[in-house]
Amino acid sequence: MITPRQRNVIRKRVHTRIREKLSGTPERPRLNVYRSLNHIYTQLIDDLNGVTLVSASSMAKKGEAQSNGGNVEAARQVGKLIAERAQAKGIKKVVFDRGGYLYHGRVKALAEAAREAGLEF
Repeated sequence: MITPRQRNVIRKRVHTRIREKLSGTPERPRLNVYRSLNHIYTQLIDDLNGVTLVSASSMAKKGEAQSNGGNVEAARQVGKLIAERAQAKGIKKVVFDRGGYLYHGRVKALAEAAREAGLEF
């Protein structure tokens, strides 16, 4: 049986292998995904300058209603939110970095929602 610690080591190894092949630029930043047990986080990163351009997560801000961030519906909302914020900054095309996670469930829902909201990758 693979323990959670071993699973994360494998995920990091896969993510390192993915990152060798793709990189974000100012014109086409990298859409990075991090999935925790309770929330999902995403960033648009310009790797050439080492800058985060836009970010979004399922964490509720002060004054907002707290919702469950560890489900597929929350991932869809985060995908839509990151696409809206990217378009407000003039970003249309991105490179998708799944962070070593399988393209399934919350990661897939986030990617599909971002595509539907206007991001191209």
